[in-house]
Amino acid sequence: MTLFGPPIDLSDMPAFAHTAHRPRRAAFVGRVSTKDNQNPSSSIPRQVALAAQRLEEGEQFAQYFWDVESGMLPPESRGLGPQAMYDALHVPTPRDGGLQELLDRAELMGITHVMAERSDRVARAMLTSLTVEHRLQKAGVEVVYANEPTGGTESGRLRTRRYGQVEAEVYRTVLLEMSTGGQIQHTIGGWNHGVPPYPYIAVVDKNAPPQGKGRFGQTRPKRKLVPHPDVRRFDASRELCRLRREEHLTSADIIRMLAAEPDRYPIDGRWTHTRVEGLIANPKLTGHQVYNRRATRTGRPGFSAWNAISEWVWSPEPAHEPVVSVQEWKAAQEVTAGLRSGAEAGGPLLRIRAAARRLGLTVTTVSSNRTHTLYRIGGRQVALPTPVPDLIVQQVISDMERAS
Repeated sequence: MTLFGPPIDLSDMPAFAHTAHRPRRAAFVGRVSTKDNQNPSSSIPRQVALAAQRLEEGEQFAQYFWDVESGMLPPESRGLGPQAMYDALHVPTPRDGGLQELLDRAELMGITHVMAERSDRVARAMLTSLTVEHRLQKAGVEVVYANEPTGGTESGRLRTRRYGQVEAEVYRTVLLEMSTGGQIQHTIGGWNHGVPPYPYIAVVDKNAPPQGKGRFGQTRPKRKLVPHPDVRRFDASRELCRLRREEHLTSADIIRMLAAEPDRYPIDGRWTHTRVEGLIANPKLTGHQVYNRRATRTGRPGFSAWNAISEWVWSPEPAHEPVVSVQEWKAAQEVTAGLRSGAEAGGPLLRIRAAARRLGLTVTTVSSNRTHTLYRIGGRQVALPTPVPDLIVQQVISDMERAS
C-alpha cells in the first residue's frame, strides 16, 4: 500500500485492492556441489531451514527441488543422476525434481514464489542464475533469496542480489583457475587423467609425494600408465599407428585388417571407427602425459569441443613407455588430415591409394608445399598438385598398372 493515500477513506470501494488470482504457493530450490564435497543429508535441510525464514506465518513449502550437481552446470545438465543415487543419500528433505523440473513445471503447478538460501544455490554462473530468474518471472513466479534484506527500496534489493551473483561468478572463476593449475601440475608430474588408453593400465605411483587427508577425507592416489598385461595390445597399437602413418589406410581398412586376426589384435567388443581414430590421435601413445585436449564445458550438450594443439599441456619428459615416437605420432596426424581433406575433395587421393593397394604398393608422403605434394608410390616418386584433378588420378592409376 502506498504511503500517499487518498484524503478520505476509500477502502469500501470495490477496486480499492486487487484480489490475488492465484493463492500463494511457495517452492524450495537448493543445491550441493557433489555428494563427496558436501554432505547432502545435512546441507539440504540446512538450506531449507534458512529459506523457510522467508515464508509467511503458518506457510510451508509445497514442493522441494534440489540437485547434487556442480553450480557451473546449466539447468538442462542438472539432475541427470538416477533416482537410486538420490535415494542412497538419505536426505530427509523430499525431492520433487531438480532445477530443470522446477523451470518446466512452475507455472503448471501454480507456484508463486521460489525460495533459496542464496543465489549461488541456483547457479555460480551469473548468466545462468539471471536466465533462471527471467524464466520464472515470465511465469509470474517471484524468486526470493533468504540472505537478502527485507524492506527498503527495490533498487537496494536488486543491488544486493547482483553483488551476490557477481561474487558467486568470481568465486567460480577462482575455483576453475585453481583446478586448472592443479591439473597442469598433475600432468607435468607425469600422472594420468581419465581412462587409460587401450595399450595401458593405470597403477598407483608409489614414488609420488604422499597424499594427506583433504577437507573431505583421503585424496585420490596419483597414478601412472604402464603397459597392459596383455602385450598384444601394445603391439596392436604400434601396428595400427603404422598402418595409418606408412600405408595411409582409412579406419575402415584398418578395422578389416584388425578384425581378420582377433587373436593378434584383441579388443573388448569390436573395433570401431571411433576406437581406431581415437587411438591414432591419442598423444599419450608418445609416452608423454597430455592434458587439456578437450574443452569439456563447450560444444553441444553431451559433447566437448577439441582445443587447439597449442593449448595442450605436455609433460616435459616421457612419463611412461611409448608406443610410437612423437615424430611418428605427428606423421600419423598429418596422414589423417590428408585422408580427410582427400575425402572432402571427392576422394582423388583415396582412389590412388586404393589402386595402389590392389597392386601391392604403398603410397607415402615425402614432402609438400602450398601447391604440390611429393609421394612415393612403390619404388618411384610422383609429384601431384593439390587438389589432384581427376584426369591426373586416372593417369597415375594407369601408370601404376602398366608398371606392374
